Amino acid sequence: MEEQNLESYQGFAAVYDELMDNVPYDAWAEGYVRILKQYGIEDGLICDLACGTGNMTLLLARRGFDMIGIDASYAMLDLARKKDPEGRILFLEQDMCEFELYGTVRAVTLACDSLNYLLSPDQVLEMFRLVNNYLDPGGIFLFDFNTTEKYRDLIGEQVISENREDCSFIWDNYFDEETQINECHLTLFVQQGDEGLFRRLEETHLQRGYEKEQILSLLKQAGLSVEAVMTMEQAHLPEDEGRLLVVARETRKKQVQKDVGEPSRSEQTKEN
Repeated sequence: MEEQNLESYQGFAAVYDELMDNVPYDAWAEGYVRILKQYGIEDGLICDLACGTGNMTLLLARRGFDMIGIDASYAMLDLARKKDPEGRILFLEQDMCEFELYGTVRAVTLACDSLNYLLSPDQVLEMFRLVNNYLDPGGIFLFDFNTTEKYRDLIGEQVISENREDCSFIWDNYFDEETQINECHLTLFVQQGDEGLFRRLEETHLQRGYEKEQILSLLKQAGLSVEAVMTMEQAHLPEDEGRLLVVARETRKKQVQKDVGEPSRSEQTKEN
């Protein structure tokens, strides 16, 4: 992930959950479980990429899955681990373009437009290839992303502000159509202790808009087959115009296993 985005989330982490309290994580988790079950995945090991403070990771764990959460921000992961005092979830500090697992998993999830923080198609392709590599034969990759249309026509050039008792923010947004990069300047005012003093933090968050056809082409290059592309409404998830949900499947290892007759890495683990 771009270093600038990583640095942004180190400062943002302290107030991330409070400012994102309007995100319907429970509804998203229910929808993800429903879709995974449609593709035959009702239990087993799942890797949640760009897991942030672990909200989706924890909700999927509570629904019976064994979870691995991966994020590049140590500050976000520190908060995630505090939400899991029993240590049921393995949280790893890794970049989603360079992550490593000990074996394959039944599914990989990537939620909350985290894909858009990859600022070039080459980065997206590398991440897709790693996902393909670490999926079980026939495993499922479930993710969402914001389209270029959303950044250009729905978010565009606007300023959003909100004032709360212990923190406030000003969100100044700009979309560059030539580069397809959405640039958000975030100014935070965060209360420090009980003295009524506020600390000012300034961050810049960069995301890139992608077209559906571009994402589908990159999935194909990475060896993943596309099972479904849906709007949030079609997926029966909280409506979010300009966001698409994609279900992709690993295919190459299944064919290799069929040709060579060798078990997958997860099957080898079970045998051992």
